[in-house]
Amino acid sequence: MLWAEVENGTQCPATMSYGAVPALARQRETFAPWLQLLLSREYDAAFAPADGKRGALIGMGMTERQGGSDVRTNTTSARPVAGGGPGREYRLRGHKWFFSAPMCDAFLVLAQAEGGLSCFLVPRFRPDRSVNALHLLRLKDKVGNRSNASAEVEFEDAFGLLVAEEGRGVPTILEMGVYTRLDNAIGSSGLMRQCVSQAIHHARGRRAFGRLLSEQPLMRNVLADLALECEAAVMLTMRLARAFDAQDEEATRLRRVLTPAVKYWVCKRAPAVCAEAMEVLGGNGYIEDWPIARRFRESPLNSIWEGSGNIMCLDVLRALTREPATLEALETLLESAAGRDARYDRYRAALSAELGDASDSELRARDLTQRIALAAQAALLLTHGPASSCEAFLASRLAAGPPAAFGTLPRGCDFDALMARVLAP
Repeated sequence: MLWAEVENGTQCPATMSYGAVPALARQRETFAPWLQLLLSREYDAAFAPADGKRGALIGMGMTERQGGSDVRTNTTSARPVAGGGPGREYRLRGHKWFFSAPMCDAFLVLAQAEGGLSCFLVPRFRPDRSVNALHLLRLKDKVGNRSNASAEVEFEDAFGLLVAEEGRGVPTILEMGVYTRLDNAIGSSGLMRQCVSQAIHHARGRRAFGRLLSEQPLMRNVLADLALECEAAVMLTMRLARAFDAQDEEATRLRRVLTPAVKYWVCKRAPAVCAEAMEVLGGNGYIEDWPIARRFRESPLNSIWEGSGNIMCLDVLRALTREPATLEALETLLESAAGRDARYDRYRAALSAELGDASDSELRARDLTQRIALAAQAALLLTHGPASSCEAFLASRLAAGPPAAFGTLPRGCDFDALMARVLAP
């Protein structure tokens, strides 16, 4: 979270490296040398074979120009060198439209083997220490995240090792994706908090129309509303992180539905928060001399990367329909705050009814996902949050619905208390 407030570019390869560990750990004997390098506490920037390095990073290559998120249409092919099978050598031929963090030491790549779409570990160097056949065509000219490279790449009989069984490519690489989706939400929460901190700091020192901006009633409403959004995002993200830390079955089921829901909602809210915080600074906020402009350009990425908004909402539906126990785990979380406030109880009852209605569920997937996220935030604030934050959230997010613009908190909210949650009074 603190790292996200400082620099998001370096988070991408670190996140993918951390996310690759559970995928490779399923074949610990085969990938033990890579796991040791991924778990190293040292960064080694050398362009060299991994066996001579103190630490390594892993990127990924999933999407292709003809399919995008529909990775099952991938055309990159993989043929075995000597029989094939998990941990064995293959040759990859094809392309990737987005090749994340091409400076990494290896990549998890999807390619079509005889048994179907499969996942491969593709290192920068072959076992004979020659450079692997990964040809970088160009670096992407991205809107933001420019301190981290993304590339287009072609494979010309590139060396790769099969991870898991042939045909298990999507579930295998999603082992990585599940963890990086958590980091997407953490990164967006950090971005929001940094921007709101900058806005409140500016308002406390800037005079206009005879008094400080932080003393102007309408500006106080805007800043308090932004602070509330940040607090709810951080609380929800940290609850998701706790579900990752726990290894019991209940936490695993909750994680299946909460991960895409949190990734969708928190990452969707980030650009709006960053834009509003930029506006607090006026024209100064829009120029590159100040930090918010860069963070604003960064903010849409986490929503797009590792599955865009629609993909996340469809994943929520999938999690709820494929295993009834997943819905039960979500209900358990929401029940923890039952009876504490009539507004929450009404909202939760309406959500339960909506989740029980299977008609047009795909059409309503964004609305359902948004409401799951808001209900979870409300439950956490009711259970753990201060009264000022809880009351403002229930009044502005559940009773009135999420605001179309910030600065619409109703009368009676404690603006000072909300802002003090971001910066010391």
